[in-house]
Amino acid sequence: MNGGIKFALTLIALLFISALFADFIAPYPYDLQNRQKPYHPPTRIHFFKDGGLTFPYINLYEIKDPLFKVYEENTEVSCRLRFFSRTEFGFKLISAEKPCRLYLLGGDKLGRDVFSRLLYGARYSLGVGIIGTLVTFFIGAIVGGISGYFGGKVDTLIMRLVEILMSIPTFYLLLSLRAVFPLEMTSGQIFLMIVFILSLLGWAGLARVVRGMVLSIREREFVLAAKTYGAGTFRILRKHILPNTYYYLIVSATLSIPAYILGEAALSLLGLGIQEPQPSWGNMLSEVRNVNVLSSFPWMLSPGVCIFLTILAFNILGDNLLKKK
Repeated sequence: MNGGIKFALTLIALLFISALFADFIAPYPYDLQNRQKPYHPPTRIHFFKDGGLTFPYINLYEIKDPLFKVYEENTEVSCRLRFFSRTEFGFKLISAEKPCRLYLLGGDKLGRDVFSRLLYGARYSLGVGIIGTLVTFFIGAIVGGISGYFGGKVDTLIMRLVEILMSIPTFYLLLSLRAVFPLEMTSGQIFLMIVFILSLLGWAGLARVVRGMVLSIREREFVLAAKTYGAGTFRILRKHILPNTYYYLIVSATLSIPAYILGEAALSLLGLGIQEPQPSWGNMLSEVRNVNVLSSFPWMLSPGVCIFLTILAFNILGDNLLKKK
């Protein structure tokens, strides 16, 4: 295993573990507000006091200019950090004693902890990528396999359907399909709807490639031998033909997951995806559409950094798997 694959797998594992254990890692619930302190800056953690090493602590931040959201540390009020402790929000990896509040990546306009929302938002953003890709590749592999194996009228019909789907502008179809659904849908329903839309759009291109591979594989000796011994059509597809496309499917999946994550982010950024107060990386980025917010509170761009790192990791993994092949 080369360094690129190790780096990508480590980063992907870190992202998924953080999302899976968000309830434990996140210091606060995703919807906990502190409206007295909007756009709270990232909290500085101190390890030294009076010239000596001390247990990690933070200072209380007080707002000095409510208009421009200028904060200042009050060094007279210090709060120790606690690790693996039980809080009013449950058992947490890290927390701060009262009256301080820990903002590892700052706060948003409602005073909610950005770091906590990032972890909870990863569940939706990464979930769309993984589940959407699995559904797409399952449909694409089956439909492409059937098309390539049977050929003739079946192949013609399926390929015409594929060409129709591939000719439709993806982003505009996303917007159109989303507009059909009621706006009062819950975030869970919207999540399933986004997975459905992305899967509906994604399987066509994959089916076309798999169909081309199956056209070649079906003429090989082991397939002809299976037919000779009386193996059924779907057994041949399941046992002999489709397994020979798995490597391509795995590599292609690693390169397709980023597209699904970006699709969800685009919908949520436009207000058509996951709805507040449920976080996703897309709707968290909606605040930085205002240039003034981005320039004054750069930590609000952290969901974009997460999206970038996720896409980078999957692309590196896919590229290295291709080279390995």
